[in-house]
Amino acid sequence: MPGGRLTQQERQQIALGLADGLAYAEIARGLERPTSTITREVMRNGGYTAYRADLAHRATERRAHRRRSASPRGQGTSARAPGWDDEAVREYEEMFTTILMQSGLPKMMSRVLACLYTTDFGSLTAAELVQRLQVSPASVSKAIAGLESMILVRRERDERRRERYVVDDDIWYQSMMHNARANAQLAEIARQGVNILGRDSPAAARLENVARFLDFVGEGIIQATEQAREILYGTTETGPGGTTEPQPEHE
Repeated sequence: MPGGRLTQQERQQIALGLADGLAYAEIARGLERPTSTITREVMRNGGYTAYRADLAHRATERRAHRRRSASPRGQGTSARAPGWDDEAVREYEEMFTTILMQSGLPKMMSRVLACLYTTDFGSLTAAELVQRLQVSPASVSKAIAGLESMILVRRERDERRRERYVVDDDIWYQSMMHNARANAQLAEIARQGVNILGRDSPAAARLENVARFLDFVGEGIIQATEQAREILYGTTETGPGGTTEPQPEHE
């Protein structure tokens, strides 16, 4: 099975396979490459429907050039266990970043979040993020502000009183509950529109359907989120009357 980096000809074969509707595994077999190699290649270069061989090849060359010219990172910012394959980790970070961007996050927010999730500690300072991502402090600050607004990271102070940005087991719970509350507010606004527009109007019927849908989905999200937290982490608190209550969000 061939090793090393994908060639331009292999990338063209990948593009042809995608155009023919082939699965990643089928393309991989044709090239005698691991399926994971094809998956990473496609996901970090536009995804299944937007992959282009020429753009992917140029992007790979640019990344390789940046890595060669970048200064070595200090030991204090590693935050990774010894023995990790740095090249594989970088490729994974790029794929993770691409997936986050396809979900709707801006590029820098995606890069910061992927970087945080691929550290052993799950937390980095602003200076560490700047050094690891090779970007400006302003870019990191803006990305963190956006992620905080979505409850996808939180801040804490370490023993040296430095501010650290953290992703942990509780973050996704808090984010899901935040989204559920936002959906509940939207459902309430939709119901107000029903009364204002008149229940017999088509617009009111449309808003009523929106409110009912969001109520139904929101209740399911809250229930599933609380159950998952309790089963996986055992941290759901019980309120009066035996009902489950989410812990307060981190400020």
